[in-house]
Amino acid sequence: MSALFTPLTVRTTTFRNRLWVAPLCQYSVEKRDGVPHDWHLVHLGAFAMGGAGLVMTEATAVTPVGRISPQDTGIWNDEQATAWARIVGFIRSQGAVAGIQLAHAGRKASTWRHWPGELVGTVPADQGGWMPVAPSAIAFEGYVTPHELTTREIDATVDDFAAAARRALGAGFQLLEIHAAHGYLLHEFLSPLSNTRVDEYGGSLENRARLLLRVVAAVREAAGADVPVLVRFSATDWVDAGWDPDQTATVAGWAQAAGADLFDISTGGLTVTQRIPLSPGYQVPFAEQVREQADVPVSAVGLITTAAQAEEVVASGRADAVMMGRQMMRDPHFAWRAAHELGVHVDYPPAYERARYRD
Repeated sequence: MSALFTPLTVRTTTFRNRLWVAPLCQYSVEKRDGVPHDWHLVHLGAFAMGGAGLVMTEATAVTPVGRISPQDTGIWNDEQATAWARIVGFIRSQGAVAGIQLAHAGRKASTWRHWPGELVGTVPADQGGWMPVAPSAIAFEGYVTPHELTTREIDATVDDFAAAARRALGAGFQLLEIHAAHGYLLHEFLSPLSNTRVDEYGGSLENRARLLLRVVAAVREAAGADVPVLVRFSATDWVDAGWDPDQTATVAGWAQAAGADLFDISTGGLTVTQRIPLSPGYQVPFAEQVREQADVPVSAVGLITTAAQAEEVVASGRADAVMMGRQMMRDPHFAWRAAHELGVHVDYPPAYERARYRD
C-alpha cells in the first residue's frame, strides 16, 4: 500500500490521494479585471484530469490592491466568482478537490508580472499600477515604499478575506487556503524585518500574529464547520533576526485553535537578501519541524519531483501530503506516472484509459 495514494480526510472533505498541486501564479488575466478564463480552466483542469488529489488556484486576490500584478486573478466580486464556478465544476467532475488560495500581496503588489522579458519592479500608476500597502512603510528591495495600513484599514482587510471566502464557497470551492507566506501581506505582519509597528499589531509575536489569527477566525466563520481551512507559511526568512521555524510552529498552534486545519509549509520571499541552499526536498525539514513541534498536520513543498521522493515524505511521517508545482506544470498527469511507479491502480478518465502506463 502506498502512503502517497492513501486517501486523507480533513473535516468532511476526502482527498483521493496526498499528491497535491501547489498554487502556481499565471499572470494571465490580460483584461486586468481579475476574472479567470479559458487559460485557467485548461491549466487547472489538466491537473484534475491527471489524478491530483487537490488542485489549488494561484494566489487569488481578495481585493484589487492585493494583486501581485495587474494580470492576477481575483475573488473580490461576483463576476470573478461566476467565472471560477465554471472552472471549479470541471475540477470536481474529475474527482479532485478544488481549493483556492486567498491572497493579499501587501508591499509586493502592483509589480510587473514575472514573465521573461517583462520589466522588474513596481508598475507606475499611469500604466495601471497602484500604491501597495503594508504593516510598515518599508519597501521590498527595488519596489516603491508602501502605504502603512491604519487600524481601520486592517479591519477592512479582515473583512475582505471573509467576503472572498464566502464568494469562493458560493463558486463551489471545497477548500480555502490563507496565504501567509512568500513575503506577502500576512507574512509581512509576522516578520519583525517588515513589521516595525508600535501598536497592537507590532512588537511581540502575539501582536505580529494578530492579523493572521483574525483572518483565520473570519475565514473559519465564513467556511462553517465542514470546509477545510489551510494556512501557507514561509517557515523562515532565511535571514538572521527574521521569521523562523520556532515562531512558525508557535503561530501554527495558535492558528489551529482559531480554526485552521492544515499548514502548507514553504520558505522565503520576504527579502531579496535571502540565501537559500537549494536541493531536492530542501523545505521538507521545515514542514517536519512544524508538524512535530506544533502537533499539527502539514503539507511539504519544494523541489519534490519524483514519485519515490514524494512517497518517502508521506510514508516516513514527515508530512501528511506533498504539494508539487513545477513538476506538475511539466507533467500535468504526473499522478498517473507516480501511481504506476509505486504499483498503485488508479482510475483514468475513460477517454484516456488506453494511455494507461503498463509494465
